[in-house]
Amino acid sequence: MLTLPELPDLPVRPALPRIVDALVDGGAAVLVAPPGSGKTTLVPLALAARIEGRIVVAEPRRVAARAAASRMASLLGERVGGTVGYTVRGERRVGAGTRVEVVTTGVLVRRLQRDAELPGVGAVILDECHERHLDSDLALAFALDSRAALREDLALLATSATAASEQLAAVLGGAPVLEVSGSPHPVRTVWCPPPTPVTPPHGGRVDPRLLDQVAVVVRRALAETSGDVLVFLPGVFEITAVARRLAGVDARVVQLHGRLPAREQDAVLRPAEGQRRVVLATAVAESSLTVPGVRVVVDAGLARVPRLDQGRGLGALVTVPVSRATATQRAGRAGREAPGTVYRCWSETDHTRLPGFPEPEIAAADLTAFALDLACWGTPTGAGLALPDAPPVAAMDVARATLRALGAIDDDGRVTPRGRTLARTGVHPRLARALLDGGGLVGAQRAAEVVALLADDTLAGGRGDLVAAWRGLRDGADPGAPARWRTEVRRLTAAAGATGPDGATGPD
Repeated sequence: MLTLPELPDLPVRPALPRIVDALVDGGAAVLVAPPGSGKTTLVPLALAARIEGRIVVAEPRRVAARAAASRMASLLGERVGGTVGYTVRGERRVGAGTRVEVVTTGVLVRRLQRDAELPGVGAVILDECHERHLDSDLALAFALDSRAALREDLALLATSATAASEQLAAVLGGAPVLEVSGSPHPVRTVWCPPPTPVTPPHGGRVDPRLLDQVAVVVRRALAETSGDVLVFLPGVFEITAVARRLAGVDARVVQLHGRLPAREQDAVLRPAEGQRRVVLATAVAESSLTVPGVRVVVDAGLARVPRLDQGRGLGALVTVPVSRATATQRAGRAGREAPGTVYRCWSETDHTRLPGFPEPEIAAADLTAFALDLACWGTPTGAGLALPDAPPVAAMDVARATLRALGAIDDDGRVTPRGRTLARTGVHPRLARALLDGGGLVGAQRAAEVVALLADDTLAGGRGDLVAAWRGLRDGADPGAPARWRTEVRRLTAAAGATGPDGATGPD
């Protein structure tokens, strides 16, 4: 068993014995704790000190997985890859002595598909279940199915930063709900709506006047407060636009989003010295990680979420107002290390009209990859699985029609050998089919290059000419994009030729 050092005095620490006892005695529980309470880093270490086998922690995002592993390793006085390691898409840092492994939920889904018994694993923690991503729902359902049929000894903990825990508890068969109250520090709210009404977001577009207002509010926050400023924006395009509007501010403007190379993400998550920072971030900064030095949050009030275009049968990202729960979670970033302030770029009246919680992805997203995972699990309709919400019938019909056209399932919905191969590539089934078929026509390397470009909507740089974008990436014309693109090309090239890739090649 792991011997624990003195743990930080975070809100979750007094509750650790109660949390561990609930899992040891009952095998499953739901933990509700606010952002910054220590649930992501202290609970896995406490479980490793009482439960035999590896503790697997599933995070919805790569940056959060790496950050959580780094933080836990530092608490033990070690480097990542020893007692604490991580596995994300394309990268794995674990060793023979690893007791706590942080993975993305997509990696956990791939791992369960490969071996549902999860040999050597003593407990699974599904972190940030309130975000309701498709992979999170699948990982929960598959883990529960495995526990019921194969691994009665597998401990399972679902964590949430919001109070919507009853549904999770019911899915876990009436598991106890353990609550940790309190926020590390108080956060003051300042309402800063634009001076003139802005156009509601349409599809992926954001009114430039709102971006103007965000820049104005950031300058105000820098003048009125101290500490670093964390700015929430819906996507990379808006981050770039606001960065331009902040030219000349007396602070260092940096970015944090999922498309950045890992080293640049990690640099933002290290303490900064000297000049104040303005961190322009997407939803990756909402949970499971701390941006050190932040005392102020500026929230544009928007999020980018996946939606299904029923007419085309394809998925797309659209921009929507955040929920009240998400706004509360974002505000909590300002109070992780000291009392803070959140500037919200909307009115208090508009706040009352926001939805209470974010819509689960299963309700509106493209379900093609989701349906393929269900078929690979042997439950094409999802019947009998403990999914928090049933998938919409129309969306599943579209998904299954797509999979049949790709040759991934048969007329009865059962997965075909081709379907299993497509699932292992770690990209959308349409792109997986293009990768495998294209390799025979233009070579595995070139097929991987094109698929990696198509899979990342930020790499084309706004160009409509795919060939020009591809040539620009190959030539290194964009100094920021090629690193992540080449990493994904290597992964896809390997996946195309592999018959059973590691969980690290699974989706993020």
